[in-house]
Amino acid sequence: MGSQCDGLRVLLRVATLDAGPDSADHEATWLLGHTERITFLGDLKRDARDLFVEAVLQVPCKFLERAPSGEAGSRCKAHGYSRATPPRGPDPAEPRRLGGERFRIVEAGNVVTRVLPPNPKPPRELPIHAGSNPCVGAPCHTADNRRGAACCRDMQVEIMCTPKQRRLEALVRSRKSPYICKVERESQFSLGAELISACSFLLDDGIHCALHGRRRPDGRAAKPDLCSEWPEAGDCMHPGCVFARELGS
Repeated sequence: MGSQCDGLRVLLRVATLDAGPDSADHEATWLLGHTERITFLGDLKRDARDLFVEAVLQVPCKFLERAPSGEAGSRCKAHGYSRATPPRGPDPAEPRRLGGERFRIVEAGNVVTRVLPPNPKPPRELPIHAGSNPCVGAPCHTADNRRGAACCRDMQVEIMCTPKQRRLEALVRSRKSPYICKVERESQFSLGAELISACSFLLDDGIHCALHGRRRPDGRAAKPDLCSEWPEAGDCMHPGCVFARELGS
């Protein structure tokens, strides 16, 4: 038994740099924000037009059987292997909210620390629905039955893995569901998968976003733009989504 029983080291495609070195800033900030079950390793890497990052997916194998509570060790239900030592805990997540108005975001393919002040409010703004979040109290839930902010905890990842990498593909497909599921071959170079890993830009209430209403130094919104784009009618949405009825009508 080895480290692959508790987590899996992979190479993730972060984004494509078709429109210049800063064109992936929003998508990369979004991906690297989901640290609940992903430990990102080292710097972002460029290869031709793509941006990649090494990471450990902190999701155990579905065949891993833990020892009863109060006992150390575990065993593999598929092959019968066992170990007496307790499983290695996941590496601590690198923080994205550093306190006050300091955050870790991506700029031009690099993870940087920036002070991101909130947008100034208009001096005569009316106090009606300002800053309201339609998802507060929504009954949406992810496949692990955790309610609230499902879109901020459920994500799609692209794992670089060719058909010749049979062992890696088998290990990806054997992760514990639903934390990694719906694994499909995207191309001759990669696998696509759905991963439950909460965004670390969520505030302590688990609903509101710490980046909402903030600006980057160059004036762009700090919050990833894809977080503000609601799904089209007919798209698959989480059960209980407050927009499902409106979009489907």
